[in-house]
Amino acid sequence: MPKLNVLIAGSTGYIGIQLIKLLVKHPNVNIKYICGNSSVGKSITVYEKSLKKFKLPKIVKFNKKLIDQIDIVFTALPNGEAQIISKVLNKKTVLIDLAADFRLEKGSEYLKWYKLKHKAIHNIKKSIYALPEITGNKVKDFSIIACPGCYPTSIILPLLPLIKKNLIKSNNIIIDSKSGFSGAGRSVHKKYRNKNLYESLSVYGISSHRHNSEIEQILKKYTGKDLEFTFTPHLTPMLRGILSTIYVDLNKSSSISKLNYELKRFYKDHPFVKVKDQNTMLSTNDVIGSNNCFISVCKTKEKNKAIIISVLDNLIKGGAGQAVQNLNIKYNFPISRGLV
Repeated sequence: MPKLNVLIAGSTGYIGIQLIKLLVKHPNVNIKYICGNSSVGKSITVYEKSLKKFKLPKIVKFNKKLIDQIDIVFTALPNGEAQIISKVLNKKTVLIDLAADFRLEKGSEYLKWYKLKHKAIHNIKKSIYALPEITGNKVKDFSIIACPGCYPTSIILPLLPLIKKNLIKSNNIIIDSKSGFSGAGRSVHKKYRNKNLYESLSVYGISSHRHNSEIEQILKKYTGKDLEFTFTPHLTPMLRGILSTIYVDLNKSSSISKLNYELKRFYKDHPFVKVKDQNTMLSTNDVIGSNNCFISVCKTKEKNKAIIISVLDNLIKGGAGQAVQNLNIKYNFPISRGLV
């Protein structure tokens, strides 16, 4: 099979750089165009020296004429930009978006949470929220693929099978998530200039973080249940990684052993989700640089409760790695291609 020609828009941010680092090693991909705005004319190696050993095109400004020469557009752009690009796609070009433009199923919800009017509402129905382990082959039927956010990935993967099997209560779920500062993009350095970013822990988005909508939408869609949860994100003084600690109430006749068994059963054919033995203490160091999500079910002093720990690399499994997973599914490549 000839290589797929791809264009990467939003190439110099943390997530764009990580995507390039994965795609240069994918045997079925040819990076034909790398696009940017202020970086036009520069080499991507200005932003990531490790890419010097690869032959890559100089950064150019995106224009719709480029679309006719490519098979896939990857967008790692500020929210709202992928919507504009979606309007100029031809019938053969696939859009894989790593931002939030097509994650929500209603334009009204996008306006509510992102404070932006959706510019391509007619394309929402052509898109799919694609968490590979959950949506699988469904991506083959869509030309616009929305990759999940990093926090929701760390939360949905452990919760969805358990809620679906009625092993935990769907109310009073407490989610405490901590992320490396790369999850906030390069602008985080300016935003937190006076807050000692590299030595402090910061809470933000209490009750109002945009990912609340994403978590609620997907869990309800795939379990059929209304949820009551509290999600609180924190910014930590590390570059990358997410650790989510999730507190749940067990249903009658449930136990942490049953939770652990169900998670292992559900993900037994999914190589990137690894359910550890009960009470395994997890660290972001376990997953940094990989496309893995590790999950551990832990006991508490109360028999009717459990603590679930989930860790992943926000730039790979929470971002660029999922984009490559979805590419592999879409084009019938082995799921691990370009990721191990």
